[in-house]
Amino acid sequence: MPAKGGRYHHGDLQSALVDAAIGVIAERGVRDFSMAEASRRLGVTTAAPYRHFADRDELLAAVATRALTVFATMLSTAADADAAADADADTVDSANTSAERLAAMAGAYVRFAAQQRPLFDTLFNSGLDKSRHPELQRAWEPVDTLLTTAVLGVCDGDAVAAEVLSDAIEASAHGYAMLLNDGEYGRGADVVRATADRATAAARALIAGRRALRTKA
Repeated sequence: MPAKGGRYHHGDLQSALVDAAIGVIAERGVRDFSMAEASRRLGVTTAAPYRHFADRDELLAAVATRALTVFATMLSTAADADAAADADADTVDSANTSAERLAAMAGAYVRFAAQQRPLFDTLFNSGLDKSRHPELQRAWEPVDTLLTTAVLGVCDGDAVAAEVLSDAIEASAHGYAMLLNDGEYGRGADVVRATADRATAAARALIAGRRALRTKA
């Protein structure tokens, strides 16, 4: 929060800049984001952000790190909700449970893209080099763990088959997310729900036909 006189206490500006960056990206897209605009909105000098972030990419990496926290929460919530529904069934098969968790995460992927568009935009359209930002690599780990655990459960621990299936489901979910955000399906909450359902159904189809994904060398 701003202190008296519009200044920020040491430590507050860093978080405020991330918030401001998300606001700018929501309006202009990540490609047109600038630290100068975030500074202007906070009422601080254009030099002030450099006390916390070395450059534009470092601030975007902070936004992406926050994005991954939200992304992981949405994936986990969707998967856990599906697992809870399975637990209410008379019989629970671990492979089927993993399959439904994985399909639920595909739907959550689309909802994340629609409901958290500036965060999605930063994650996938900013061109950040993860190798330059160790904090970003660490932030991906919960997401990767969620997906890997589910897909290995579906593939009975076969790491090669799991990687192929994971790639296919991620590509499918990402495609639906991009088409949705581009307005190809229309706008509104009903459209988001329908597109998420499509992504979930597509993931189920890929899981059912996963042997066809294996190609000969």
